[in-house]
Amino acid sequence: MPVYSMTGYASGQSAAPCHPPLTLAVELRGVNGRFLDLALRLPEELRAHEPALRQLLTARLARGKVELRVTLQAEPSAELRDVPPATLQRLAALQEQVRGWLPGAASLSVADVLRVADSAIPIAQTGLGQAALGLTAQVLTEFIAARQREGARLAALLGERVAQLRALALQAAPLVPQLIEAQKQRFLQRWAEALGSAEVQPADPQAAQERALAEATAFAIRIDVAEELERLAAHLEEIERTLERGGETGKRLDFLIQELHREANTLGSKSPALELTRIAVDMKVLIEQMREQVQNVE
Repeated sequence: MPVYSMTGYASGQSAAPCHPPLTLAVELRGVNGRFLDLALRLPEELRAHEPALRQLLTARLARGKVELRVTLQAEPSAELRDVPPATLQRLAALQEQVRGWLPGAASLSVADVLRVADSAIPIAQTGLGQAALGLTAQVLTEFIAARQREGARLAALLGERVAQLRALALQAAPLVPQLIEAQKQRFLQRWAEALGSAEVQPADPQAAQERALAEATAFAIRIDVAEELERLAAHLEEIERTLERGGETGKRLDFLIQELHREANTLGSKSPALELTRIAVDMKVLIEQMREQVQNVE
């Protein structure tokens, strides 16, 4: 299955089967969110169809903050409709009433009269709900396709970061034995210098050397990051498997990113050398970039 982003946009229009003729327009916008959060913006003529529209969306979307906006717009007509005399009388009476309270109010223009008259015509809603559902289904398919394209881009970016983290882990692995051996030689050298400058020699030089080696061993245990590197490699493999599997992967990826961050922090805290510290910092930068991308994965 593909990886889907929670970010997407799609829109569509069609002629609404009603009188007077109207254009039905549908827009879908999506951003990231922990759960599926739907917001429907509908005209009054379609309020009764909100449950059906909501069911249509929840059947195909799993996560994200999604807004559905449906509008009805009057189609331009070359023919002007006659305004009923009763409507003109009512508008004239309302205008006189308003100007009685507000003498400075502007008079109604011909365009104002035509617009008000058109809005007063009741809309014949036969088939309007089915048209809205059909157009929303088409736009939803385009919306999901847009999220899939964005998801593929996110998966590619995450794959690149995984490869970079593996390269840094390979750089870190040989550094620890080198550091341990160098520290061991420093311990032995310091003990040899201490023994040479001491006025009273120890009764058992062999025991003194063994103590130096024990301290070197304790140092080696303290800075050993082999376990952290193994866990980091395991998490990277799991991220790759999750991306290959696809589907609803966002929450699992988010958990794995947290585990990666934990291992990188431990690696940095155990680091006795500047080079290993630099690798840990580079790892945390890459992991933070991955975390930002994963926030948009469904």
